Amino acid sequence: MSAGAPGGNVAVLSESSDAVTISLDGLDELVAVLRRRGYRVIGPLVRDGAVVYDELATASELPIGWGDEQEAGVYRLVRRDDEARFGYAVGPHSWKQFLQPPHVRLWRAQRNGGQAQDEDEPDKPFAFFGVRGCDRHAIAIQDRVLLEGRFPDTDYAARREGAFVVAVDCADPAGTCFCVSMDTGPGVDEGFDLALTELLEGGHRFLVRVGSERGAEVISELESTAAEGADLRRREQIVEGATQRMGRELDTTGLRELLQDSLEHPRWDEVAERCLTCGNCTMVCPTCFCTTVEDVTDLSGEQAERWRSWDTCFSLDHSYVHGGSVRPTGRSRYRQWLTHKLGTWWDQFGTSGCVGCGRCIAWCPVGIDITEEAAALRTPPDDGGANG
Repeated sequence: MSAGAPGGNVAVLSESSDAVTISLDGLDELVAVLRRRGYRVIGPLVRDGAVVYDELATASELPIGWGDEQEAGVYRLVRRDDEARFGYAVGPHSWKQFLQPPHVRLWRAQRNGGQAQDEDEPDKPFAFFGVRGCDRHAIAIQDRVLLEGRFPDTDYAARREGAFVVAVDCADPAGTCFCVSMDTGPGVDEGFDLALTELLEGGHRFLVRVGSERGAEVISELESTAAEGADLRRREQIVEGATQRMGRELDTTGLRELLQDSLEHPRWDEVAERCLTCGNCTMVCPTCFCTTVEDVTDLSGEQAERWRSWDTCFSLDHSYVHGGSVRPTGRSRYRQWLTHKLGTWWDQFGTSGCVGCGRCIAWCPVGIDITEEAAALRTPPDDGGANG
Protein backbone atom coordinates (compact mmCIF):
# COMPACT_ATOMS: atom_id res chain seq x y z
CA MET A 1 0.00 0.00 0.00
CA SER A 2 1.31 3.43 -0.87
CA ALA A 3 1.55 5.70 2.14
CA GLY A 4 0.83 8.72 -0.03
CA ALA A 5 2.21 12.23 0.17
CA PRO A 6 2.97 13.84 3.54
CA GLY A 7 1.02 16.71 4.99
CA GLY A 8 -2.58 17.75 4.49
CA ASN A 9 -2.97 16.19 1.04
CA VAL A 10 -5.01 13.05 1.47
CA ALA A 11 -3.79 9.94 -0.28
CA VAL A 12 -6.83 8.59 -2.12
CA LEU A 13 -7.07 4.88 -1.38
CA SER A 14 -8.89 2.46 -3.60
CA GLU A 15 -11.40 0.00 -2.23
CA SER A 16 -8.84 -2.76 -2.70
CA SER A 17 -6.31 -0.99 -0.48
CA ASP A 18 -5.18 -2.59 2.74
CA ALA A 19 -7.67 -0.86 5.03
CA VAL A 20 -10.23 -2.23 7.48
CA THR A 21 -12.68 -0.98 10.05
CA ILE A 22 -12.81 -1.98 13.71
CA SER A 23 -15.37 -1.37 16.42
CA LEU A 24 -14.96 0.34 19.79
CA ASP A 25 -14.26 -3.07 21.28
CA GLY A 26 -11.69 -3.57 18.54
CA LEU A 27 -9.90 -0.41 19.68
CA ASP A 28 -9.59 -1.85 23.17
CA GLU A 29 -8.37 -5.13 21.72
CA LEU A 30 -5.77 -3.22 19.70
CA VAL A 31 -4.26 -1.91 22.92
CA ALA A 32 -4.40 -5.41 24.41
CA VAL A 33 -2.65 -6.97 21.39
CA LEU A 34 0.15 -4.43 21.52
CA ARG A 35 0.66 -5.10 25.22
CA ARG A 36 0.68 -8.86 24.63
CA ARG A 37 3.33 -8.36 21.98
CA GLY A 38 5.58 -6.80 24.59
CA TYR A 39 5.10 -3.11 23.87
CA ARG A 40 4.78 -0.41 26.48
CA VAL A 41 1.70 1.36 25.12
CA ILE A 42 1.80 5.14 25.54
CA GLY A 43 -1.27 7.17 24.68
CA PRO A 44 -3.48 10.13 25.59
CA LEU A 45 -5.42 10.38 28.81
CA VAL A 46 -6.91 13.18 30.89
CA ARG A 47 -4.98 14.30 33.96
CA ASP A 48 -4.62 17.60 35.79
CA GLY A 49 -7.03 19.36 33.45
CA ALA A 50 -5.19 18.48 30.23
CA VAL A 51 -4.70 15.70 27.70
CA VAL A 52 -1.31 14.17 28.51
CA TYR A 53 0.59 11.12 27.31
CA ASP A 54 1.25 8.21 29.65
CA GLU A 55 1.05 4.43 29.78
CA LEU A 56 -2.29 2.94 28.74
CA ALA A 57 -3.67 -0.28 30.14
CA THR A 58 -6.91 -0.21 28.12
CA ALA A 59 -8.60 2.02 25.56
CA SER A 60 -11.14 2.98 28.23
CA GLU A 61 -8.50 5.36 29.61
CA LEU A 62 -8.56 7.49 26.45
CA PRO A 63 -10.07 11.03 26.69
CA ILE A 64 -13.60 9.81 25.95
CA GLY A 65 -15.93 12.71 25.16
CA TRP A 66 -13.29 15.40 25.71
CA GLY A 67 -12.31 18.18 23.36
CA ASP A 68 -10.21 21.27 23.90
CA GLU A 69 -10.22 25.00 23.29
CA GLN A 70 -6.89 26.65 22.59
CA GLU A 71 -5.86 30.20 21.84
CA ALA A 72 -2.79 32.31 22.56
CA GLY A 73 -2.01 31.69 26.22
CA VAL A 74 -5.22 29.65 26.65
CA TYR A 75 -5.85 25.92 27.01
CA ARG A 76 -8.95 24.31 28.48
CA LEU A 77 -10.72 20.98 28.18
CA VAL A 78 -14.37 21.03 27.13
CA ARG A 79 -16.99 18.32 27.07
CA ARG A 80 -18.13 17.14 23.65
CA ASP A 81 -21.65 16.00 22.83
CA ASP A 82 -20.37 12.60 21.70
CA GLU A 83 -17.99 9.91 22.94
CA ALA A 84 -15.11 10.57 20.57
CA ARG A 85 -11.83 9.04 21.70
CA PHE A 86 -9.67 11.48 19.73
CA GLY A 87 -11.80 14.62 19.72
CA TYR A 88 -9.05 16.95 20.95
CA ALA A 89 -6.08 18.54 19.20
CA VAL A 90 -2.80 18.36 21.17
CA GLY A 91 -1.94 18.98 24.81
CA PRO A 92 1.26 20.12 26.51
CA HIS A 93 2.96 16.73 26.09
CA SER A 94 4.66 15.41 22.99
CA TRP A 95 6.30 12.05 22.29
CA LYS A 96 9.67 13.74 22.81
CA GLN A 97 9.47 13.13 26.54
CA PHE A 98 9.73 9.36 25.95
CA LEU A 99 12.34 9.38 23.19
CA GLN A 100 14.46 12.17 24.66
CA PRO A 101 13.42 12.32 28.34
CA PRO A 102 13.79 15.56 30.35
CA HIS A 103 16.40 13.90 32.60
CA VAL A 104 18.69 10.99 31.68
CA ARG A 105 21.54 9.60 33.75
CA LEU A 106 24.43 9.11 31.33
CA TRP A 107 26.62 7.14 33.74
CA ARG A 108 27.39 6.55 37.42
CA ALA A 109 30.51 5.31 39.22
CA GLN A 110 31.53 4.21 42.72
CA ARG A 111 34.80 5.08 44.51
CA ASN A 112 37.40 2.36 45.18
CA GLY A 113 36.93 -0.04 42.35
CA GLY A 114 33.45 0.93 41.34
CA GLN A 115 32.93 0.71 37.61
CA ALA A 116 31.24 3.36 35.48
CA GLN A 117 27.82 2.20 34.37
CA ASP A 118 25.70 3.53 31.52
CA GLU A 119 22.00 4.20 31.87
CA ASP A 120 19.96 1.03 31.37
CA GLU A 121 18.15 0.78 28.06
CA PRO A 122 14.32 0.61 28.08
CA ASP A 123 13.13 -2.89 28.94
CA LYS A 124 10.26 -2.73 26.40
CA PRO A 125 9.84 -1.02 23.04
CA PHE A 126 7.28 1.77 22.89
CA ALA A 127 3.95 1.70 21.07
CA PHE A 128 2.84 5.30 20.57
CA PHE A 129 -0.95 5.30 20.40
CA GLY A 130 -2.66 8.34 18.89
CA VAL A 131 0.15 10.16 17.05
CA ARG A 132 -1.13 13.18 15.10
CA GLY A 133 0.33 14.22 11.77
CA CYS A 134 2.27 17.13 13.26
CA ASP A 135 3.82 14.92 15.91
CA ARG A 136 4.60 12.18 13.41
CA HIS A 137 6.65 14.74 11.50
CA ALA A 138 8.22 15.93 14.76
CA ILE A 139 9.46 12.41 15.48
CA ALA A 140 10.94 12.26 11.97
CA ILE A 141 12.72 15.58 12.58
CA GLN A 142 14.19 14.36 15.85
CA ASP A 143 15.29 11.16 14.10
CA ARG A 144 17.14 13.32 11.59
CA VAL A 145 18.75 15.46 14.28
CA LEU A 146 19.63 12.77 16.81
CA LEU A 147 20.18 9.66 14.68
CA GLU A 148 21.43 10.74 11.27
CA GLY A 149 24.28 13.06 12.21
CA ARG A 150 27.97 12.26 12.65
CA PHE A 151 27.47 11.39 16.32
CA PRO A 152 24.13 9.61 16.87
CA ASP A 153 22.56 9.86 20.32
CA THR A 154 22.79 6.29 21.61
CA ASP A 155 20.15 6.78 24.32
CA TYR A 156 17.66 8.17 21.79
CA ALA A 157 18.49 5.32 19.43
CA ALA A 158 17.77 2.73 22.13
CA ARG A 159 14.40 4.32 22.93
CA ARG A 160 13.47 4.75 19.27
CA GLU A 161 14.43 1.18 18.32
CA GLY A 162 11.37 -0.93 17.55
CA ALA A 163 8.85 1.82 18.36
CA PHE A 164 5.39 1.05 16.96
CA VAL A 165 3.37 4.03 15.73
CA VAL A 166 -0.43 4.11 15.77
CA ALA A 167 -1.25 7.41 14.09
CA VAL A 168 -4.59 9.23 14.12
CA ASP A 169 -6.00 11.65 11.57
CA CYS A 170 -6.94 14.96 13.16
CA ALA A 171 -10.60 15.92 12.79
CA ASP A 172 -10.81 18.83 15.25
CA PRO A 173 -7.85 21.25 15.03
CA ALA A 174 -7.42 23.85 17.73
CA GLY A 175 -7.39 27.60 17.25
CA THR A 176 -3.60 27.52 17.55
CA CYS A 177 -2.97 24.82 14.92
CA PHE A 178 -1.28 25.60 11.60
CA CYS A 179 -0.08 22.19 10.40
CA VAL A 180 -1.49 22.80 6.91
CA SER A 181 0.97 25.68 6.48
CA MET A 182 3.85 23.36 7.42
CA ASP A 183 2.58 20.47 5.26
CA THR A 184 2.45 18.15 8.28
CA GLY A 185 -1.28 17.45 8.68
CA PRO A 186 -4.09 17.13 9.51
CA GLY A 187 -4.07 13.79 7.73
CA VAL A 188 -1.39 11.17 8.31
CA ASP A 189 -0.23 9.47 5.14
CA GLU A 190 3.18 7.96 5.87
CA GLY A 191 5.55 6.94 8.64
CA PHE A 192 3.14 4.77 10.64
CA ASP A 193 2.49 1.12 11.35
CA LEU A 194 -1.25 1.68 11.68
CA ALA A 195 -3.30 4.83 11.10
CA LEU A 196 -6.76 5.41 12.55
CA THR A 197 -9.57 7.65 11.43
CA GLU A 198 -12.40 7.97 13.93
CA LEU A 199 -15.78 7.62 12.20
CA LEU A 200 -18.68 8.90 14.28
CA GLU A 201 -21.47 8.85 11.70
CA GLY A 202 -23.35 5.68 10.88
CA GLY A 203 -22.07 3.88 13.96
CA HIS A 204 -18.98 4.68 16.03
CA ARG A 205 -16.01 2.81 14.53
CA PHE A 206 -12.47 3.30 13.24
CA LEU A 207 -11.00 3.11 9.79
CA VAL A 208 -7.58 1.47 10.06
CA ARG A 209 -4.93 1.83 7.35
CA VAL A 210 -1.93 -0.49 7.44
CA GLY A 211 1.49 1.04 6.87
CA SER A 212 3.91 -1.80 7.65
CA GLU A 213 4.24 -5.55 7.94
CA ARG A 214 4.18 -5.22 11.72
CA GLY A 215 0.93 -3.32 11.43
CA ALA A 216 -0.57 -6.05 9.25
CA GLU A 217 0.44 -8.69 11.80
CA VAL A 218 -1.28 -6.77 14.59
CA ILE A 219 -4.46 -6.23 12.56
CA SER A 220 -4.59 -9.94 11.76
CA GLU A 221 -5.23 -10.58 15.46
CA LEU A 222 -8.25 -8.27 15.56
CA GLU A 223 -11.82 -8.77 14.47
CA SER A 224 -12.20 -6.40 11.53
CA THR A 225 -14.17 -5.72 8.38
CA ALA A 226 -12.78 -4.75 5.00
CA ALA A 227 -13.13 -1.01 4.49
CA GLU A 228 -15.74 0.15 2.01
CA GLY A 229 -15.32 2.97 -0.46
CA ALA A 230 -17.71 5.09 1.61
CA ASP A 231 -15.41 4.76 4.63
CA LEU A 232 -12.40 5.91 2.61
CA ARG A 233 -14.33 8.83 1.15
CA ARG A 234 -15.50 9.78 4.63
CA ARG A 235 -11.88 9.93 5.73
CA GLU A 236 -11.13 12.35 2.90
CA GLN A 237 -14.04 14.53 4.02
CA ILE A 238 -12.88 14.52 7.65
CA VAL A 239 -9.35 15.54 6.75
CA GLU A 240 -10.52 18.19 4.30
CA GLY A 241 -12.92 19.57 6.92
CA ALA A 242 -10.08 19.85 9.43
CA THR A 243 -7.96 21.56 6.79
CA GLN A 244 -10.63 24.20 6.27
CA ARG A 245 -11.02 24.82 10.02
CA MET A 246 -7.33 25.37 10.75
CA GLY A 247 -6.97 28.03 13.45
CA ARG A 248 -3.76 29.71 12.23
CA GLU A 249 -1.62 29.96 9.12
CA LEU A 250 2.02 30.77 8.50
CA ASP A 251 3.26 32.11 5.20
CA THR A 252 6.47 30.16 4.60
CA THR A 253 7.28 31.77 1.25
CA GLY A 254 10.87 33.00 1.43
CA LEU A 255 10.72 32.79 5.22
CA ARG A 256 14.29 31.62 5.69
CA GLU A 257 15.64 34.55 3.67
CA LEU A 258 13.25 36.97 5.38
CA LEU A 259 14.58 35.99 8.79
CA GLN A 260 18.18 36.36 7.63
CA ASP A 261 17.44 39.88 6.38
CA SER A 262 15.44 41.00 9.44
CA LEU A 263 17.90 40.60 12.29
CA GLU A 264 17.61 44.29 13.22
CA HIS A 265 13.87 44.64 12.67
CA PRO A 266 12.19 46.62 15.48
CA ARG A 267 9.69 43.80 15.99
CA TRP A 268 12.34 41.97 18.04
CA ASP A 269 12.22 44.81 20.58
CA GLU A 270 8.43 44.66 20.71
CA VAL A 271 8.28 40.94 21.37
CA ALA A 272 11.10 41.23 23.94
CA GLU A 273 8.92 43.61 25.98
CA ARG A 274 6.37 40.80 26.37
CA CYS A 275 8.58 37.68 26.46
CA LEU A 276 9.34 36.35 29.96
CA THR A 277 12.19 34.15 28.62
CA CYS A 278 10.61 31.34 30.65
CA GLY A 279 11.34 28.68 28.03
CA ASN A 280 7.81 27.25 28.01
CA CYS A 281 7.81 27.29 24.21
CA THR A 282 10.91 25.12 24.02
CA MET A 283 9.68 22.72 26.69
CA VAL A 284 6.38 21.98 24.92
CA CYS A 285 7.91 22.04 21.42
CA PRO A 286 8.07 18.49 19.99
CA THR A 287 11.28 19.18 18.06
CA CYS A 288 13.46 21.34 20.36
CA PHE A 289 16.37 19.13 21.39
CA CYS A 290 18.87 21.27 23.34
CA THR A 291 20.29 19.70 26.48
CA THR A 292 22.84 20.45 29.18
CA VAL A 293 25.07 18.05 31.13
CA GLU A 294 25.78 18.17 34.87
CA ASP A 295 28.14 16.07 37.00
CA VAL A 296 27.01 15.45 40.58
CA THR A 297 28.45 13.59 43.57
CA ASP A 298 26.87 12.51 46.82
CA LEU A 299 27.86 14.20 50.09
CA SER A 300 30.26 11.40 51.03
CA GLY A 301 32.05 11.55 47.69
CA GLU A 302 31.53 7.81 47.23
CA GLN A 303 29.38 8.05 44.11
CA ALA A 304 29.42 10.29 41.06
CA GLU A 305 26.82 10.60 38.30
CA ARG A 306 26.49 12.47 35.05
CA TRP A 307 23.00 13.68 34.08
CA ARG A 308 21.67 15.16 30.87
CA SER A 309 18.65 17.47 31.12
CA TRP A 310 16.57 19.53 28.73
CA ASP A 311 17.90 23.03 28.23
CA THR A 312 16.47 26.10 26.53
CA CYS A 313 18.01 28.81 24.39
CA PHE A 314 16.00 31.26 26.50
CA SER A 315 18.33 30.75 29.48
CA LEU A 316 21.42 32.87 30.02
CA ASP A 317 23.53 29.79 30.68
CA HIS A 318 22.67 28.27 27.31
CA SER A 319 24.97 30.69 25.47
CA TYR A 320 27.44 31.24 28.32
CA VAL A 321 31.12 31.41 27.43
CA HIS A 322 34.04 32.63 29.53
CA GLY A 323 33.14 36.15 30.53
CA GLY A 324 29.36 35.99 30.17
CA SER A 325 26.42 35.05 27.98
CA VAL A 326 26.59 35.64 24.23
CA ARG A 327 22.87 36.48 24.27
CA PRO A 328 22.34 38.64 27.36
CA THR A 329 18.95 40.12 26.37
CA GLY A 330 15.50 38.65 25.91
CA ARG A 331 15.49 40.21 22.45
CA SER A 332 18.56 38.26 21.34
CA ARG A 333 17.33 35.01 22.85
CA TYR A 334 13.85 35.16 21.27
CA ARG A 335 15.42 36.11 17.95
CA GLN A 336 17.76 33.12 18.19
CA TRP A 337 14.87 30.74 18.85
CA LEU A 338 12.63 32.00 16.04
CA THR A 339 15.33 32.38 13.39
CA HIS A 340 16.66 28.91 14.16
CA LYS A 341 13.27 27.22 14.30
CA LEU A 342 11.98 28.68 11.04
CA GLY A 343 15.20 29.56 9.23
CA THR A 344 18.63 28.17 9.97
CA TRP A 345 17.16 24.76 10.86
CA TRP A 346 16.93 24.35 7.08
CA ASP A 347 20.69 24.87 6.79
CA GLN A 348 21.43 22.27 9.45
CA PHE A 349 18.85 19.59 8.86
CA GLY A 350 17.11 20.24 5.55
CA THR A 351 13.66 21.00 6.97
CA SER A 352 11.90 23.54 9.11
CA GLY A 353 12.08 22.95 12.85
CA CYS A 354 8.37 23.76 13.21
CA VAL A 355 5.52 21.32 12.55
CA GLY A 356 2.62 23.71 13.18
CA CYS A 357 1.29 22.02 16.32
CA GLY A 358 0.68 25.40 18.00
CA ARG A 359 1.80 24.29 21.45
CA CYS A 360 4.19 27.24 21.82
CA ILE A 361 1.26 29.62 21.24
CA ALA A 362 -1.16 28.01 23.70
CA TRP A 363 1.39 27.46 26.46
CA CYS A 364 3.10 30.85 26.32
CA PRO A 365 2.09 32.64 29.56
CA VAL A 366 1.76 35.96 27.71
CA GLY A 367 0.31 34.55 24.50
CA ILE A 368 3.13 35.26 22.07
CA ASP A 369 2.15 33.82 18.68
CA ILE A 370 4.92 32.49 16.42
CA THR A 371 2.75 32.98 13.32
CA GLU A 372 2.02 36.59 14.27
CA GLU A 373 5.70 37.35 14.92
CA ALA A 374 6.79 35.86 11.59
CA ALA A 375 4.09 37.82 9.76
CA ALA A 376 5.13 41.06 11.49
CA LEU A 377 8.65 40.74 10.08
CA ARG A 378 7.17 41.07 6.59
CA THR A 379 6.14 44.65 7.43
CA PRO A 380 8.95 47.10 6.63
CA PRO A 381 10.09 49.07 9.69
CA ASP A 382 9.03 52.69 10.03
CA ASP A 383 11.35 55.44 8.89
CA GLY A 384 14.19 55.74 11.32
CA GLY A 385 15.18 52.09 11.19
CA ALA A 386 15.32 49.56 13.96
CA ASN A 387 16.82 49.70 17.39
CA GLY A 388 19.99 47.64 17.03
